[in-house]
Amino acid sequence: MLELTEDQKALAEMVRDFATTRIAPNALDWDERQHFPVDVLAEAGQLGMGGIYAGEEFGGSALTRSDAILVFEELAKACPTISAYISIHNMVVWMIDQFGTPEQRAQWLPEMTTMQNLGSYCLTEPGIGSDAAALTTRARRDGDEYVLSGVKQFISGAGTSALYIVMARTEDTGARGISAFLVPGDSQGLSFGPNEKKMGWKAQPTRQVIMDGVRIPAGNLLGAEGQGFSMAMQALNGGRLNIAACSLGGGQHALEQSAAYLKERQAFGGPLTRQEALVFKLAEMDMGLEAARSLLRRAAAALDAKAPDRVRLCAMAKKVATDAGFEAANSAIQLHGGYGYLSDYGLEKIVRDLRVHQILEGTNEIMSLIVGRGLVDK
Repeated sequence: MLELTEDQKALAEMVRDFATTRIAPNALDWDERQHFPVDVLAEAGQLGMGGIYAGEEFGGSALTRSDAILVFEELAKACPTISAYISIHNMVVWMIDQFGTPEQRAQWLPEMTTMQNLGSYCLTEPGIGSDAAALTTRARRDGDEYVLSGVKQFISGAGTSALYIVMARTEDTGARGISAFLVPGDSQGLSFGPNEKKMGWKAQPTRQVIMDGVRIPAGNLLGAEGQGFSMAMQALNGGRLNIAACSLGGGQHALEQSAAYLKERQAFGGPLTRQEALVFKLAEMDMGLEAARSLLRRAAAALDAKAPDRVRLCAMAKKVATDAGFEAANSAIQLHGGYGYLSDYGLEKIVRDLRVHQILEGTNEIMSLIVGRGLVDK
């Protein structure tokens, strides 16, 4: 039941070819220089990766979530950092396509689906992480405009993106008082903090987004007032699947690299594949990734079908896959011995990149909370 269709196989092959030729050879250099390759992102956009599950009217690829996870896994085999940013950009595009007015969609989507313009998703704030419903950024209606003030934290693409979807408070009514706004990157009063010094994800900028009386037209409200939190959470369901797929891609690459290394490395009178303990470790890595992949595909199918248990399954898949991907990458370093610790082999980069996947799009503790609450609230 989980076999890929011929179209899905062709999609994965196309993405694999692009990732192998345009991303993988540069990944270590981009990481070292902290270079954000906007030109290569635009190439990905020309291949349909800027609006993977957006409608075709304004350039989207109109693919399913089940298709999208194949894209992100293949991209992440080349570089989890770039794959993860493309996921975030697609969250922004999907929100505009799903909830935007015809005018908003026509204004923003054509250049975003091609990734000529990039997008950032702005929910998290300093001191407001997992408790997103407590955000404090404000949006005040002033005639035909909204005035936004506040700070967003850990924003991927900040300072480069042309558009920021900002969740801001319009009423003091908890989650029901949060609205979503389209904030152009050149808005007066919009500024950015310094690029964060991070453990991983170095090939994409992560900065604060600072709004000091930013005025935007009232027509830049996305959806209706009070709907922002719900829209943001719906976007996160898909984002969790994408980041799970990114973890599987990074972990799968680490597994394949480890298997090749053990076959080539000579010690104790023969290749390391003669050491059963090491082969068992490969098997554990493979089983963990394959089990997570199966759960991820089930969750993606549930999201496509709008199944009643889709939120639970997306949370499960995110936790299981991000844990499995990180464990595989970490085990790969151990299997390579001292060489795994060297940057030339690329394994330490995968570990650094995948570690944050257990934190973002909702920490894995929050994923467990979602699943647990679903059980006790029945």
